[in-house]
Amino acid sequence: MMELPPMRLRLFWSFILHTILLSSMDVPWLLGSAANFSNETDRLALLEFKNQITDDPHHSLRSWNHALHFCQWQGVSCGGRRHPQRVTALNLTSQNLVGTISPYISNLTFLRRIGLTDNSFHGTIPQDIGRLFRLQHLYLDSNRFTGEIPENLTLCSELIGIDLFDNQLVGKIPVEFGSLSKLTKLSLGQNNLTGIIPQSLGNLSSLSFIYFSINSLEGSIPNELARLVNLRTLAINQNKLSGTIPHWLYNLSTVTGMDLGFNRFHGNLPPNLGLTLPKLQLFYIASNQITGLVPNSFPNASKLTVIDLAVNSFSGPVPLNFGSLKSLTVLNLWGNKLGIGKGGGDLIFFDYLTNCSNLQSLSVSRNNLSGALPNSITNLSTQLTRLAFKGNMIFGSIPSEIQNLVSLTTLDMQYNFLTGSIPISVGKLNKLGILSFGGNKLSGKIPSSLDNITSLNELYLSGNNLSGSIPSTIGNCINLQFIYLESNNFSGSLPKQLFSIPSLIQLEAGDNFFTDLPHTAGSLEAFGTFSVSNNKLSGEIPSWLGNCPSLQFLRLDGNFFQGSIPPTFGRGLQLLDLSRNNLSGKIPKYMEKLALVYLNLSFNNFEGELPKQGVFGNASQVSVLGNSKLCGGIQELQLPPCYRQDSKKRRKSLASKAKISIIVVLCLLSLSSIVTALYWVRKSRTKPSAVPSTEDPFMNISYAELFKATNGFSSANLIGIGSFGSVYKGILDRDGTVIAVKVLNLQQQGALRSFMAECKAFRNIRHRNLIKILTCCSSIDFKGNDFKALVFEYMPNGSLEKWLYKDEHDQLRWNLNFIQRLDIAIDVAFALDYLHHHCQTPIVHRDLKPSNILLDNDMIAHVGDFGLSRFISEVPQSSSVGMKGSIGYIAPEYAMGGKASTQGDVYSYGILILEMITGKGPTNDMFKDNLSLHHFAKLAFPEQVMEIVDPFLLEEAEVTQGSRNHINTRNRMHDCLSSMVRISVLCSTESPRERMEMKDVVIEMRAIKDLYLGVRIR
Repeated sequence: MMELPPMRLRLFWSFILHTILLSSMDVPWLLGSAANFSNETDRLALLEFKNQITDDPHHSLRSWNHALHFCQWQGVSCGGRRHPQRVTALNLTSQNLVGTISPYISNLTFLRRIGLTDNSFHGTIPQDIGRLFRLQHLYLDSNRFTGEIPENLTLCSELIGIDLFDNQLVGKIPVEFGSLSKLTKLSLGQNNLTGIIPQSLGNLSSLSFIYFSINSLEGSIPNELARLVNLRTLAINQNKLSGTIPHWLYNLSTVTGMDLGFNRFHGNLPPNLGLTLPKLQLFYIASNQITGLVPNSFPNASKLTVIDLAVNSFSGPVPLNFGSLKSLTVLNLWGNKLGIGKGGGDLIFFDYLTNCSNLQSLSVSRNNLSGALPNSITNLSTQLTRLAFKGNMIFGSIPSEIQNLVSLTTLDMQYNFLTGSIPISVGKLNKLGILSFGGNKLSGKIPSSLDNITSLNELYLSGNNLSGSIPSTIGNCINLQFIYLESNNFSGSLPKQLFSIPSLIQLEAGDNFFTDLPHTAGSLEAFGTFSVSNNKLSGEIPSWLGNCPSLQFLRLDGNFFQGSIPPTFGRGLQLLDLSRNNLSGKIPKYMEKLALVYLNLSFNNFEGELPKQGVFGNASQVSVLGNSKLCGGIQELQLPPCYRQDSKKRRKSLASKAKISIIVVLCLLSLSSIVTALYWVRKSRTKPSAVPSTEDPFMNISYAELFKATNGFSSANLIGIGSFGSVYKGILDRDGTVIAVKVLNLQQQGALRSFMAECKAFRNIRHRNLIKILTCCSSIDFKGNDFKALVFEYMPNGSLEKWLYKDEHDQLRWNLNFIQRLDIAIDVAFALDYLHHHCQTPIVHRDLKPSNILLDNDMIAHVGDFGLSRFISEVPQSSSVGMKGSIGYIAPEYAMGGKASTQGDVYSYGILILEMITGKGPTNDMFKDNLSLHHFAKLAFPEQVMEIVDPFLLEEAEVTQGSRNHINTRNRMHDCLSSMVRISVLCSTESPRERMEMKDVVIEMRAIKDLYLGVRIR
């Protein structure tokens, strides 16, 4: 027999004696001692729990001390008939506790409920909780738990409810959950869970509530869930689930709530949905790929309160019998293809919805609804807080009885064809927070009655024909944050009361006729974005703009500002555009220290040395073109060097030489003027030329001069070949100007007509985003043949086509990054908007494609080649005009004999932008068998947009990996690309009337850039 060590021997005999003593005593005393020991275990476990709490702001655990029995501690419940002093529940909901859960919690073996909802617990969920075999309710939602869901939880076989919603859990949903036969509620939403929905959950016949929302679950809905005969709520929205919605799901007659939104489901809804789900109250299926008709059977589920079918592809009419749903509070149908467009019956459903007396929110925005706005909208429920039907084809005027909708907080009628004025009665909607009338054809003035809406937060009036001044009483809207007035005909001063609204964040007032800014302003602590581009503002830039601490985006371009740059701007300024003004003086050194990511000082009269630090050190972020007196700066900006003369004598000598030079030049100019005058007097007596007159802006140039400039039109100078001629690079001897010469091939049919069209078009148009013509030449060559050429400003960065499809062996191959592509899209939109809406006579370009988009030294896009352009008033009815253009970019109606229209240009624009996004042209080999670039993008929108974008852009999205802003930048790029695809698809639809107008495209494209740069979007 092995001999025990002395210490172990003593312990052995002590145990034997202790057992003998216990056996000689009464049993009740023995049980009481065991109970005291167990109670002490609970107390110690609770104290260990407290020790892991690092912050207790409400002093919720102050009572957890020796002065009170632990059953009296806050949040602790004891009970039970046989064990009255054992802890059965721990409830510390919403106490803002910070800490981790101690594994000693597993010593509370009688625990039936853990309620720690809405705190800041972090770390992993202890595996030890699996030892609590009596546990029935585990509520750890709204905390910061990380790691995976412990598989040991499945050992708690008595569990009825598990709620882990709103944490940071990862991994998969444990398959073992299928063994918790008593489970009625399983809530795992708003985490980072991946994988599939386990089939084993179909074993939980008692399960009533499933909440898996806002994760990254994939795959389809397992058919095994059909066995959940007690299911009442299924919420699996905002995942990556796909496939069709299984038919059995619509046969679970117990279901009252179903949220399948923001996934990738496709297929149709069954026509008998309302019959098979009679208890349905909430139905969400937004942001999927569901097609077909909206079921007429919805009203059979008479208790329905919410129907959300937004952002799918439903078509056909809006069911009229929605009006029989007396309990309906929310009807959301926006972002579909609803509407039949025939017989004017698209909007009749408004008449029937007047019976829904509980309706609070109604949105039918972004559909194909057409017709006159019915007066019945004013008879909708007085409980209605949101009415939205933007982005349709609704015309007519806004009824003055709109004031009946007294509870409205949002009224959104943007992007329709509404006419007339804004009713004065709108001012009686004193609960409005958002008022949106932008993108219509409204006229008249802003009613002063708007000052009654003191709750107004956002005002959208962009893209109308509104005129007059801005009423000073708008300053009474003290809660206004976002104001959009651009692209109207407003004039006069922007009232100082507008700049005294303390909550003001963003003011967009570009493309109007404003003449004055106030000299003073209130305390604009939150003012972040201000744009008054393309107005008639003059005087000095107000100094108060330098006192706005939150100002990030400031656009003052295209005005008549004079004087110098203000002595200060807030250090948070990120975008500053002062181009196309009359500013002068030196560029302040303090601007080097600003946080600018883009600075445009072009076409002013600045002088002196350009700084080199900060934004001035990156040529892609700064533009100083058109400032002939600037010098220095970084080499990439190609400014002349700054010469510093230390000798006064030398400066005086240079001044004398300059005076002599000026006198000589003036004499030569006088002589030249006399000769030119005599020439034109003599020429005026001869037969007039067939070439349109080129007035003062154009210089005279001869064939010989062009021949010399292009080195005899040598192939070495050839930079492009078009349908009607060739383009050469040249340098004029007279002043060294670099030019592009388009020589017409007069043997090509239509070349002469093209030449005449371009001359005529360029004589009547001027815009920064149109190629600038210097002159035209109609002469004879050295062989006596007719010669016709157009001379343009040279674009050093060539065509967009060359940037999109450069030769892969080109050693200098670059790729356009996202912001460059977006800027080009905006530039082209500006050019088309000008041609369509701002010329004296609208012009149709008819040949928009990448090879006709030219890029200057600053990568600013210029639309060129007007050989096929036509003034709208001169477009003939015959189809021969409409067929002109380039394959892939021609609007489909042209092929059917339709005449040229601005909507044809819009179609080409849509294809062009899709080409820039995808890197694939419309004639790519993949586009066949009825698959076009338009349909390719449309099928990918919105969920699979990133799968079709140019791979270079995907690489760019990863460049910022590791930076703090990587996720935000990547997400913003995804959102921006999705928006660009949406606009492009709308522009390139088959039906011309469904396409957007360029003035609306400009607004939305600029909003996309604001989004990418971090500005609050509209």
